[in-house]
Amino acid sequence: MQRDSTEKYTHGHHESVLKSHTWRTIANSAAYLEPRLEAGLSLLDVGCGPGTITVEFADRLAPGRVVGLDASAEVIERASGEFSRDSLEFVTGDAYALPFDDDTFDIVHAHQTLQHVADPVAVLREMRRVARPGGIVAARDVDYAGTFWFPQLPGLDAWIDLYEKVHRSNGGEPDAGRRLKAWAREAGFTDVETTASIWNFAGAADREWWGSMWEARVLQSAFAGDALAKNLATQSDLELISGAWRAWADDEDGWLAMPHGELIARA
Repeated sequence: MQRDSTEKYTHGHHESVLKSHTWRTIANSAAYLEPRLEAGLSLLDVGCGPGTITVEFADRLAPGRVVGLDASAEVIERASGEFSRDSLEFVTGDAYALPFDDDTFDIVHAHQTLQHVADPVAVLREMRRVARPGGIVAARDVDYAGTFWFPQLPGLDAWIDLYEKVHRSNGGEPDAGRRLKAWAREAGFTDVETTASIWNFAGAADREWWGSMWEARVLQSAFAGDALAKNLATQSDLELISGAWRAWADDEDGWLAMPHGELIARA
């Protein structure tokens, strides 16, 4: 399968990005799949990042085989060094050409992955290929356009507008959550279940964690580099947005919600 020439992971792997990824757990990012996690089942985690969800899968499914796959060798090296289980392994690989035989895994999972690929339907077909007959292909993705917050800071309005432009300039679809069902049907799945859930940041600790992460990411990550290089924003624009995240985090009335689409499809 040919990758789109514009396809690029929007966030990169700056520490401010990994800070958000290492927060992810089954409870906050894969609860929709939790009832189907049974000891002894095998699972492939596509786009596993630093592996915090993957290692929980390994603990839940042991002694079943769990593999975390990511395109970034740097991230895979970090995950491999941090997490060690007898049934767990991390590998570098391409979601368009998974390095596994047909019918290998009981569950093939992807969290916040399909939004970053230019052809999510092709990736879903590949996920289906390596899932065993009757197995599960599961995915969860945010829908950025549905994100809403208080107070209504102009800098955060500028952030969401810029984020969608940068993300699409890299070949992805930032509003992936609402499209998961359609993508699965286009990929040939006929047994499809979809649900939705929300990340909510409102308490002081959550606001500081999320706001400080974006305060830095807007200025220092690959997202910032693309915004400037593609003339989608100026440095002053980025500083305005960064300042808005700081103001939001410091506001006791601050509140933000990010909706997610969730998919379970039978292979």
